[in-house]
Amino acid sequence: MDPDFVVSLLQETLYTVLALAGPLLVVSMVVGLVVSVVQAATQIQEMTLVFVPKMLAVFAAMVFFGAFMLDAISRFTFMIFDLIGQAGG
Repeated sequence: MDPDFVVSLLQETLYTVLALAGPLLVVSMVVGLVVSVVQAATQIQEMTLVFVPKMLAVFAAMVFFGAFMLDAISRFTFMIFDLIGQAGG
């Protein structure tokens, strides 16, 4: 394995991680921000109020982005298996 191969494999791995985690993290962050603004506007300072909307939003995002996420992880898995097959001879 040469260094260029390792760097390209690392880049593909990081891209896949960002593609899988990114949409869910963005949705969670946006919902948390909206709930925090509503809490600040209404002066309701309940710490547990944020969790239920975040969980529902992340679940909805998983349903919405599920096909894309499954496609991304399966493409990455097939690529890794092909590379293992090529390395084995």
